[in-house]
Amino acid sequence: MKVIVLGAGIVGTASAWFLQKAGHEVTVIERQPGAALETSFANGGQISVSHAEPWANPSAPLKLLKWLGREDAPLLFRLRAEWLQWRWGMAFLRECTAARTAENIRQIVSMAEYSRLTLQSIRAETGIQYDAETRGILHFYTDEAEFRQSMPAARLMRELGCPRHTVTANDVVKIEPALAAIRHRIVGGDFTATDESGDIYKFTTGLARLSANAGVDFRFNTTVTRLLHEGTGAAARITGVEVIDGEGRHQLLQADHFVLSMGSFSAALVKPLGISLMLYPGKGYSATYQVTDPARAPQVSLTDDGHKLVISRLGDRLRVAGTCEINGYTRELNTTRCEAITRRTRELFPDACDYEHPVYWAGLRPLTPSNVPYIGRTAYANLFLNTGHGTLGWTMGCGSGRAIAEIVSGRRPELDFAFT
Repeated sequence: MKVIVLGAGIVGTASAWFLQKAGHEVTVIERQPGAALETSFANGGQISVSHAEPWANPSAPLKLLKWLGREDAPLLFRLRAEWLQWRWGMAFLRECTAARTAENIRQIVSMAEYSRLTLQSIRAETGIQYDAETRGILHFYTDEAEFRQSMPAARLMRELGCPRHTVTANDVVKIEPALAAIRHRIVGGDFTATDESGDIYKFTTGLARLSANAGVDFRFNTTVTRLLHEGTGAAARITGVEVIDGEGRHQLLQADHFVLSMGSFSAALVKPLGISLMLYPGKGYSATYQVTDPARAPQVSLTDDGHKLVISRLGDRLRVAGTCEINGYTRELNTTRCEAITRRTRELFPDACDYEHPVYWAGLRPLTPSNVPYIGRTAYANLFLNTGHGTLGWTMGCGSGRAIAEIVSGRRPELDFAFT
């Protein structure tokens, strides 16, 4: 069958890879000149099953009140005269109950573990080089209350099979000696030895190249304008996708099936079809520093929970990413938020990097209120969703691609996940 995948980030590219392996004729449509040039370009680098607790959790409402008006707040809502943002915000608050959080963690852990194993199988099969590190992920805490609040989530993850173990402050520094400079402020941590890290851009572009070699047709510099459809009810189908190519020409592309993986821009594309996705962009920031003293820079991927930052060693670079700004579709850099990342990183690793020449970046994470992505079928028999992965696109991307290929092929994926 002919399948068109809309979007060439990690999720769309992984979908294309597994669809072609399943025997389908695959075309990928991407508005950028190459793969992984938007949200998949410069994230925090973590493949983090252990970081499955969503932003929407019982502690979130009070934290949001505390962070109001702070330009450097880890999670910053900028209220707009925009109905979708308000609806999304109300849905977010409904997901903050203990019961909803526990169920969302269960869903995310299931997909994240499946995806990590899938990534490992791709790595073994292809040999793609992407600065992969398999030293685990270490969460550390500098606030006693935050540390105590983390324990129930860590316990739940252990019950779900994720080996996230609580450790002492001394253990934290033993696992990652580069944190010795702030040992006096660390109150504890938790460590997941099975988690990984790596450069999402290098991996995705490598997978796209191999997919193209295997016959996938990547159409870059091509913008999707609308999906055409016919029929109603059970007979409703997508008949084609209208695009504008790199030379400004309008084209109509047809296929048997269509997979939507356009991140934050997915909701607007399917709204005219009567499909309402609760999806809103969350602007995340990252900074990349050149390592100048390898002995003082961390090797283990870290999560600084108090500042909502993740830190990953990517060869001779240090990538620090995090924070979330709910503020529409703008990608402009906020100087205050950028400087806050550098200030915290310099505080943690004073002499490890060149902090005078950081490379800042911002991307729009496609957030659902629950942080559980949309994966599966729609009311249109030949339109499938693979979008809404929020802060965990790198963590869940390979597994999501494998799962949607199974669903398009008429099979049920081998994991316990509430597919749409």
